[in-house]
Amino acid sequence: MIMTDIPVKTTHARVIIPFYVYAGISFLAASITLLFSTEAFHKHYFHPHLLAITHLMAIGWGTMIIMGASYQLVPVVAEGKLYSDKLAYASFVLAAVGLPLLVISFFEFDMGSPAKWGGRLLALSVICYLFNIGKTIVRGKSENVHATFIFTAVVWLLITFLFGLALVYNFTYPIFPHDSIHYLPLHAHAGVVGWFLLLVMGVGSRLIPMFLISKYTNARLLWIIYYCLNGALISYIFIFYFAETKVLIFGPGVLLLLSIVLFVVYCLRAYHARLRKQVDAQMNVSMLSVWMMGIPVILLFAIIVSVIVTKQENISLVLAYGFMIFFGWITAIILGMTFKTLPFIVWNQIRHRYTPEKLPSPKDLVHSFLFRMMSVCYLAGFILFAVGILWPYSLLLPGGACLLVFAAVFYNLNVLKIVTH
Repeated sequence: MIMTDIPVKTTHARVIIPFYVYAGISFLAASITLLFSTEAFHKHYFHPHLLAITHLMAIGWGTMIIMGASYQLVPVVAEGKLYSDKLAYASFVLAAVGLPLLVISFFEFDMGSPAKWGGRLLALSVICYLFNIGKTIVRGKSENVHATFIFTAVVWLLITFLFGLALVYNFTYPIFPHDSIHYLPLHAHAGVVGWFLLLVMGVGSRLIPMFLISKYTNARLLWIIYYCLNGALISYIFIFYFAETKVLIFGPGVLLLLSIVLFVVYCLRAYHARLRKQVDAQMNVSMLSVWMMGIPVILLFAIIVSVIVTKQENISLVLAYGFMIFFGWITAIILGMTFKTLPFIVWNQIRHRYTPEKLPSPKDLVHSFLFRMMSVCYLAGFILFAVGILWPYSLLLPGGACLLVFAAVFYNLNVLKIVTH
């Protein structure tokens, strides 16, 4: 069924497709690096290879594909046109050049000029992105909670990148009173909660009902989620700087957990109110990612308890926490939503070539076998690797990483099939 509630006049596919292709390559590169860096998961989470993998996943995989998808979605949400294709291209080029500079620098743990230039280019990319999204929302016909989620998330993204750039400088110039590793939790949670979680909830609360053909909506519930998430992050920052006891961190943790529970409730209500009773495989993967949101929060509470009781961090829990965020719910929702959004983006550009009788539907552009193989390899690889972090057994980490590489290969082949239709 074609998404008829989306306006036909949307952002051109040539603006969006480079983000999807680059993201897929980044996912493959991160998975290959993971395969050859399994020993690093027996060491500290500040290991150079882990820093490189994390930023490949966070920026190259998650952020790039979200930026591309939002250039399609935000005009729909705001009921207007994208403000500037040129700014969209600029944001892509700046990020595409800046990311390899930063990742290679992390891999070699050299915080010299390449790392600084990588950070600068990425920050400039986000500035272009923020201005473009902001102007699109302001010029649009509709102001709603989804647009507020998205714009606030992009503001947090810019804060995350600027703070990250400052931490890179802090290695060579003493900007902060402590070393960069001390501020790593602030940088990480600004990105994970402020950018990824806030944006995924804002976009997901729009896309999930739409793809389920569900009329359910509850703006009041979404505003509660919005304030809980931002309240959790802002209170965490204040506690980090001014509180002397770690017990207070439970407060932001409870707000974070509450926001996730409420979002799950929202998605379940949309699911039960759906008109389409048969749910396709892509939506099943996306719904799975919603449930996976709670796993990192449980691990976060376990980490806090461990720090309070033992006065030191449990490295395995911290590593599992990061892995389950970037290779867990973020990856799961991207794997599902890619093959719901990208086919429509391409279909919208090729539909004029067909007569109405021969016009394929967007779902016909997806190779179902490749999608099934990707899903199986991903789920098996994710579970094996996660268990391998928490229960060190020599074959679990390489086996899980190898399956994730296969998942990334199947993902890229499917994306290639769609964009070259």
